[in-house]
Amino acid sequence: MSVTGAPDGVTFLGVRHHSPACARLVAATVARLRPAYVLVEGPADLNGRMDELLGDHELPIAVFTAHRDGTRRHASWSPFCAYSPEWVALTAGREAGAQLRFIDLPAWHPALSGRANRYADADQRYAEAVRRLCATLAVDNVDALWDHLFEIGPDDGLAERLDTYFDVLRGESAAGDDDTAREAYMARWVRAARRRAAGRPVLVVTGGFHRPALVRLTADGDGADDDWPEVPTPAPDAVAGSYLVPYSFRRLDAFVGYQSGMPSPAYYQRVWEDGPRRAAEALTEAVAARLRTRRQPVSTADLIAARSMAGGLARLRGHAHPGRVDVLDGLVSALVTDALDQPLPWATRGTLAPGAHPVVVEMVAALSGDRVGRLHPDTPLPPLVHDVDAELERHRIDGREPVELDLTDADDLARSRLLHRLRLLDVPGHARESGPRVGADALLTERWTPAPSADRLARVIEAGGYGPTVLDAVTARIEERVTLLGADVDALATTLFDTALAGLPEHSTRTLTAIAHAAGAVTDLRALGRALAVALALWRHDHLLGSAGTAPLGALITAAVRRALWLVEGVRAVAAPADPGRLTALVAVRDAVRHAGPALGLDRDGALAVAGRVAGDAAAPPDLRGAALGLAWSLGDVPDAARALRAVAAPDTLGDWLGGLFALAREEAVSGDAALLTVVDELLASMGAHDFLVALPALRQAFGWFPPRERAEVARHVQALHGGDAPPGDLLRLDADPLLVAAARAVEERVDAVLTREGLWEGDGT
Repeated sequence: MSVTGAPDGVTFLGVRHHSPACARLVAATVARLRPAYVLVEGPADLNGRMDELLGDHELPIAVFTAHRDGTRRHASWSPFCAYSPEWVALTAGREAGAQLRFIDLPAWHPALSGRANRYADADQRYAEAVRRLCATLAVDNVDALWDHLFEIGPDDGLAERLDTYFDVLRGESAAGDDDTAREAYMARWVRAARRRAAGRPVLVVTGGFHRPALVRLTADGDGADDDWPEVPTPAPDAVAGSYLVPYSFRRLDAFVGYQSGMPSPAYYQRVWEDGPRRAAEALTEAVAARLRTRRQPVSTADLIAARSMAGGLARLRGHAHPGRVDVLDGLVSALVTDALDQPLPWATRGTLAPGAHPVVVEMVAALSGDRVGRLHPDTPLPPLVHDVDAELERHRIDGREPVELDLTDADDLARSRLLHRLRLLDVPGHARESGPRVGADALLTERWTPAPSADRLARVIEAGGYGPTVLDAVTARIEERVTLLGADVDALATTLFDTALAGLPEHSTRTLTAIAHAAGAVTDLRALGRALAVALALWRHDHLLGSAGTAPLGALITAAVRRALWLVEGVRAVAAPADPGRLTALVAVRDAVRHAGPALGLDRDGALAVAGRVAGDAAAPPDLRGAALGLAWSLGDVPDAARALRAVAAPDTLGDWLGGLFALAREEAVSGDAALLTVVDELLASMGAHDFLVALPALRQAFGWFPPRERAEVARHVQALHGGDAPPGDLLRLDADPLLVAAARAVEERVDAVLTREGLWEGDGT
């Protein structure tokens, strides 16, 4: 077919990426034209590697490109599955004896810097036109619209319908500078191919958004000689490369966040292999089989009802046979009897929302499929793949057995650092079950368990964009992370701890410097507390890396304590509930003054003065007032805690105040002043059922600060106050949820009040 306005001999096919209907059209067009050249939207820098790309792989696969220079890092994927029109153009073109060329700019080029996936649909660019078409045809979204117009319709006239569709969409959409640059570059390839073909057919396969522009740009046939356009190369200081990676249907699925093409790849694979009618039948079978393996009841009657409903919906919607949405709607009507709290995922465009009905989740998973691609064994791989394997072998980590490590042993420490470096590179294989953590006592052992992943090779190849060795790659990854985090002291603190675990002292220093620069201006007490906790843990315990007691960490601790105390005095929220984040920040301040105060010259008296002011400030939140008193108590300034407690005894403040106190001084509260627990008991005993129900959630949170041993101590004190022979541990094991008990008690009190008011109850059981 020759498109109107196109130069003689050139056929332009505008396609939707990963569309079986478009793939069938491409295959038929190649068979009919027997073109001299097949030009495909794809990375022109891969033209010399067509044999590698078209090797004996198991699809899906993708071309992964990484680029990194002094100002920018970019990673991009160009995925292919069996029904991708671009893949069919290449394979069918090769069988027909055509010369194959990718004609788009390399993925690292600035024109593609905003695209993580080259084959991303232009939905946002023609959203309004799609919206009007959906409204006119009474369909929910672009996927349902596409199925209605193309996937489950006849192939007769498909090319003309596609041309009209994309002409309408592009006619109402403005291309940006990036698209303009790409289209100008692709047009040069088309003109050169036409000149070289000497009258033989040329087939151009691109995304439908680009087709109208390419027709216009090549219509006159002038402006080119026989030479192919030059393929841009990266800047001299840049590191860039492209590799094939195994891909998976899950990564290809729009429901899990893929930016382009079709959702439900397993379903469309069946459309490609067997046609839409058989695919609809297989879809029902796949959903039923998956639900049954998850022990969800699906009867034969359910399947008959689902198929009947799908057939009826298809006829109502004008479909010759059920499409994807028809089948899914039929299955929901037959299998889901509960009310749904959110729209069905195929009624919108985007990822599967949290909280979706479990049956719906399994239906989406069945349509997604679990197919994972495989590269031919001779496929070139980046150096990092070989270095990872060599490092794991050198450190005797085979990925089949748990890894138990003693971090005081030099060999085990090296193994730990390797596993942490792979973790920072997001390379699966092992999961860390235990080991040193922020805010915990120093732990010198570590345990990792095997965590196999079908995506492991792909993830290692993708990590190879950072460098050729594990050390090079993780170094570049940390540099990038520190740069991107800017002044986010919370995330920088996590990075600081990660660099210590991975044995990267130079990057620990750089991260520490970034935290120090940000700490002076941070306004988030929670984030500052996290940074302080990390710095203090490393200053006290990090003999493994050698940062224990170092001056840079000491300077950060000093600055963070000063800033945190300043921020605490500025918090105003009389009725705010307890905030565990800011309480944890004050715990870090307490620990810093306790453990590092003498060595670093921290101002203990200044901290006590701030604690005194906040504890007595009626405008401060109750949890901070309790925490301030606890801070003073934990630093040796013994307060009259029982008296302070009576001042905040209202049901809506008592638990929050105690939560702050227990966070900072739980040991002192249990062992140092029995009068405090006695007052707590008196206050609770004097509360009515309603007041107790109001106070209970915050009280449960407050006592949650106690570990089991100290809870038992509290239980013994309560037993001493009230007597009884039951072991104290029985008070910690309840047969019913305390909230339910308190709510029942409140209801009983209201019933008693109504009965008394109506003269039906005298309070003596009559």
